[in-house]
Amino acid sequence: MTNRLIVWRHGNTDWNAAGRFQGQADVPLNDLGRRQAAQAARALAGLRPAAIVSSDLRRAADTAAALSAVTGLTVGHDERLRERFFGEWQGLTGAEIEARHPTEMRRWRAGEDVVGEGVETLDDLGKRMNDAFLDASALAPGGVVVVTTHGAAARQGLAHLLGWPATAVRTLRALRNCHWVELTWDEGPGWQLSAYNVGVPAEGNRSASGSVQAP
Repeated sequence: MTNRLIVWRHGNTDWNAAGRFQGQADVPLNDLGRRQAAQAARALAGLRPAAIVSSDLRRAADTAAALSAVTGLTVGHDERLRERFFGEWQGLTGAEIEARHPTEMRRWRAGEDVVGEGVETLDDLGKRMNDAFLDASALAPGGVVVVTTHGAAARQGLAHLLGWPATAVRTLRALRNCHWVELTWDEGPGWQLSAYNVGVPAEGNRSASGSVQAP
């Protein structure tokens, strides 16, 4: 199994900028997102990755392609790495959801499951991301694997892989665009969190302390 797993969030999109819930809508990177991806890719290339796996949604796939361009590695795609499915919420801003579904929005902000609206459960999200992470990590035993995915999916998958309770997930700030998480594997303790929200300082990555970004 790999010694290091890098979980990398995609670059900025117009829906990120507008605070819209993207979910599994296939929104492309904007100009800022492409610049972020290129800059972060140069830094990640220094880790000498042995494999790259990405969500098949364009914003993640194009972010991964930036790393492929500087490493020469082929990108594998796995639909299990897609963002959480947000059902009727996809395409709406937080304010619009608040106005239409205030009770469910309060549950979401509290880190609880949303009941109805077609939103994927946190448990289902965590399980599929956990399985995708494990399969990706097996691609390069003893090496570095970069997984390109999405904010909410990365956080829930990380918690599932580490066996964290739901209350612990809420202690993690939102993963910024084109920032990443580093996980390492040891035979004794198993998976461990080595670094979180690591990235290259760049425009568009500043957020208010404690803010929750729309996925």
